[in-house]
Order: sequence, then C-alpha cells, then structure tokens
Amino acid sequence: DLVWRAEISSGYSGPTVADGRVYVTDRLVKPAQVERVHCFDSKTGKNLWTHTYDCPYEGVGYDAGPRASVTIHDGRAYSLGAMGHLFCFDAAKGDILWKKDLNKEYKIQMPQWGIAASPLIEGELLIIQVGGAGEACLVAFDRKTGQEKWRALNDRAGYSAPIVVERAGMRVLICYTGDNVVGLDPQTGKVYWQYPFPPRQMVIGVSTPVVFGDKLFLTNFFDGSLMLKLDHDKPGVEKLWQRAGESEKITDALHSIISTPLFEGDYIYGVDSYGEL
Repeated sequence: DLVWRAEISSGYSGPTVADGRVYVTDRLVKPAQVERVHCFDSKTGKNLWTHTYDCPYEGVGYDAGPRASVTIHDGRAYSLGAMGHLFCFDAAKGDILWKKDLNKEYKIQMPQWGIAASPLIEGELLIIQVGGAGEACLVAFDRKTGQEKWRALNDRAGYSAPIVVERAGMRVLICYTGDNVVGLDPQTGKVYWQYPFPPRQMVIGVSTPVVFGDKLFLTNFFDGSLMLKLDHDKPGVEKLWQRAGESEKITDALHSIISTPLFEGDYIYGVDSYGEL
C-alpha cells in the first residue's frame, strides 16, 4: 500500500535515505530558474526543510534538473547542482554550514550535461569531480569548513562518481574522468597511476567504476567496456581487455550509459542501452 507521496518538480538525482529522512533535489523554471534541495520525514513524507537557490542553466542539455544525489555524513548533507553549486547543510535543520559556487571559483569547462558526480566523503575530506581550470578536475575540501585541501589533474570532468578502495595496504581514490581512469592518494591528490580511456565522440561516461577482487571495470555508451587489473603490491593497473566497436554499429561489448554494472561470479551484468542503429 502507498504510505505517502510528496510533490516535487523535475530532476535526475536519486533520493538519499539516512537517519529517518529522505533527501532529493529538483528544478523549477517559473517564475525563475532555481534548483531546490528537499528533506522529508521518511515515515510520514512531511517536508522538514527545503532550500531554494537561483540557478540559470547555461549550455546544459537535458535541463530538467540536478543530477547528483545528496551525500549524507556525520549530521551533514552535501548537495551538488548541475551548474556547480555546492552546499553543506545541517542535515536535520537545513541550515547552510558552508557553500561554494564551483563554476565561478574554478572556471569549469562545463560538461555537455552539467555536473553530475555525487560528492564523496573520505575521512575529513569532501572530494568532488569539478572539471575546473588550472589542474582542478578533482578538488578536495575540508568537509566541515569547505576549505580547499588539494586539487589535481587537468582532465575534463566526467559524470562518474569517484570511489575509494584499499590496495596494497593503501587507500586509493579511483575516478573515471572525461579523459582517463586515474588512481590518486585521497589525502593529498598525488597521482598514483593514470590509464587513458578517451572518448571517441564525446565525454559520456556515467556509470560508477566497479571493483571486484583485483579487477576494475568501466563502461560507457560509445566506447564499450574496459577491464583493468589492480596491482597487488603497489597502486597501479594494467589492461586485461577492452571491447569496443570500430564504428557506432552495435557490438558485443557492454555499452552501459547510466546504470552501474554488477559482478556476479565470472559474469558482469549491466543494462545496455546500445540499440540498433
């Protein structure tokens, strides 16, 4: 049976449920272009708080709303809008603890479909795939104050959320940018390794990198699938295989455009959106 429903506007971000609350973002275009961050009671659907801010979309396709899901950690809610508006809220009350206009501050080379990768918490850091000028594809902030701690890479921003894994007794930040798959020290931004995975047509990698044992799998719409092997003794990778068509014609590679694939035994499952052309 239906327990509750709440009216919101359009958007692409998935809801986040934490501590008895549901967080989701949306967009309105009338009477002004704004993005909103909502918080609802998970049992009743009662609106606990909403924050609205001006956000005209400029040069962003699929303009129905924000993409990145809200990240919740230690009583704080972190939201990231399609044009790069970053907020840290008191998760219960909705008070703004700090905020940043990343587009203004970092001069983002704006991806065709806007900023999409959800923020990642690692220790005392909040790590964002920004795509800013001046080697600021990835930027880490103090999660409590918003102070920048490091920036790294001159890559274009991708849409894929970064992850952190344990390898060779070390924490490794893995990110699929608009140009490469990279492994970094999450505390300093030092690049451990970098494997080229450039787009043939456009930056379109959305699905999250998947790690299973020593295997690292990536996939996107036009470029097919890439399987890397993570080094046991040090942070590093080597290619196991890559499957991609010579043209835009359908191939036997997995071309997952949005959904994150799943490892199960010796198989990889994913939702393939590569229809017949």
